[in-house]
Amino acid sequence: MHCPFCQHSDTRVIDSRVSEDGATIRRRRVCEACGERFSTLETIELKLPAIVKSDGRREAFDARKLRTSFDRALQKRPVSEEQIEAAVRAVVHQLRMAAEREIPARRVGEFVMAELRKLDHVGYVRFASVYRSFEDVADFREELDRLERDLPGEGQLPLLEEKKGSEPLFPRPTAKPGKDKEK
Repeated sequence: MHCPFCQHSDTRVIDSRVSEDGATIRRRRVCEACGERFSTLETIELKLPAIVKSDGRREAFDARKLRTSFDRALQKRPVSEEQIEAAVRAVVHQLRMAAEREIPARRVGEFVMAELRKLDHVGYVRFASVYRSFEDVADFREELDRLERDLPGEGQLPLLEEKKGSEPLFPRPTAKPGKDKEK
C-alpha cells in the first residue's frame, strides 16, 4: 500500500482490529520511508446482481434503497433496528445466493415481502399495497384474507389471547353507565 503522505510503496501494518459487525478490518499502518502513520479499512467486495426494472432499465443494486423500503414499511411499528438490519442482510444474502448477473426487481420485491411478513404484518401489507399497486379496498381485503389464511404457521402471536374457560380480557358492557332501563 502506498503512503498517502510521501507516496512511498512500502508500508507496514502495526495493528489490526475487526469491527463490531465483523464486516471490516481496520489496519493501522506506518510508512517505512517517512514514518507517518495512517489507517485503512478492509472490506469484502462482492458483486451483487444488477436490478432489471419493469421498464427494462438496469441499475446497480443499492442497499440504501433497500433499507429505505424497509424503513417506510415499518415506520412507527414495534420493530427494532437490529431486526430491520437482519432483514436487509437476509435479502442481500438471497441476492448473493441467486448467483445471477441480473435479477428482476419483482424478485427483489418478493424477497422483501417474505422478510416483512416474518417481521410485522402491518409493514408487510403497507409494502404489498405499493409493490402490488393496490387499486381499491378490495385489493387490501384480498391481501388481508390471504395473510389471515396463512397466519397459523407464522411466528407472530395474537396481540391478546384468552384462555379457555376464563372470562374475556375485555368484557363487553351490557348497559351504558348512567342509563337505566326502568320505566
